[in-house]
Amino acid sequence: MIIKNVKIYRPDKTFVSGNVVIKGDRIAEILPEESKEAAGEEILDGNGCYCLPGMIDLHFHGCKGMDVCDGTKEALDEITAYEASIGVTAIAPATMTLPVEELEAVLTNAAAYKKSQEEGTAPAGADLVGINMEGPFISKVKKGAQDERNIIPCSTEVYRRFQKAAGGLVKFIGIAPEESETEDFIRDVKSEVSVSLAHTNADYDTAKKAFDAGADHAVHLYNAMPAFSHREPGVVGAVADSSHVMAEIICDGVHIHPAVVRATFRMMGEDRMILISDSMRAAGMPDGEYTLGGLDVKVRGNQATLISDGALAGSVTPLPDCVRTVVREMGIPLEIAAACATINPARSLGIDDMYGSIEAGKKADLVLWDKDLNLKTVIKDGKIFPS
Repeated sequence: MIIKNVKIYRPDKTFVSGNVVIKGDRIAEILPEESKEAAGEEILDGNGCYCLPGMIDLHFHGCKGMDVCDGTKEALDEITAYEASIGVTAIAPATMTLPVEELEAVLTNAAAYKKSQEEGTAPAGADLVGINMEGPFISKVKKGAQDERNIIPCSTEVYRRFQKAAGGLVKFIGIAPEESETEDFIRDVKSEVSVSLAHTNADYDTAKKAFDAGADHAVHLYNAMPAFSHREPGVVGAVADSSHVMAEIICDGVHIHPAVVRATFRMMGEDRMILISDSMRAAGMPDGEYTLGGLDVKVRGNQATLISDGALAGSVTPLPDCVRTVVREMGIPLEIAAACATINPARSLGIDDMYGSIEAGKKADLVLWDKDLNLKTVIKDGKIFPS
């Protein structure tokens, strides 16, 4: 296949007019706009659209009525199909704070699904490239929409049980460093998983010690952590002072004020920011009542809240809509926002050799958006999705 007449998003965060040549499920080469078409090749005219890498959501819980913690093949079939249909071609869903045995079952199901994708027996959909464990080693003070009955102290032994059940698929393990002595834990596991600060009430010094020990990821910056202020900079300040730490941020227009988003991009730098959706099972569904981690959630418009206390309960905004929001309403250029939903998460997941940018040899997972950022076409594994 040759995708012609598109503005190709390049690794240097610029667009160039040209053609993308696909062989099988890989990108073969990038050709200049004036290049001749090869005889016999399937041609897709992009009509001047932006050609972006397939997006990668490394923190969301579900969509279309399903949640990764349902622990079923059917849930992952629905989730991967929906995500691919909107242009999210690789996913690392997030688990909730559930009993250890339930989490092991969820992870075992994910590992089996990953194997079925590798063997080609799973339905076409987004690639399952990891699991982001948001709990259970978190803070009751900053639990948010997590069930505090299942919060437990940080444990290397329990983490290893999770990773064994997942067949190595766990890419992030969240901790609240103020809850227990976590520096030894970080040093024990940092070579095999990214340690993230998640749902934590840590002050600046405690968070900085965790980052200095090797933690390298921050879960949904600003949400479920202390406020960033001039005398108590908290986790946000520690992230700012730790150049190796990647920061998730929810830009759905509900969780964080646009001025704060802009300030955070300036403070952290665009190469450290990762756009996430944090979407729950109500994404892609009508208003109503749903569940998240066993808790009841009410959804009205683009806002999901716990019925029990009104706390925000994730989002109902898929990642591509977060990208549109950050560009249209928050003043972040598309050239920067695109990187934060593609190559930045790919690097954080350690899969940037195959995902995250449009380069020869990488997977042919591409998204075409028109000038108004409307989705026109998804290419998954070198084929138009859905086929």
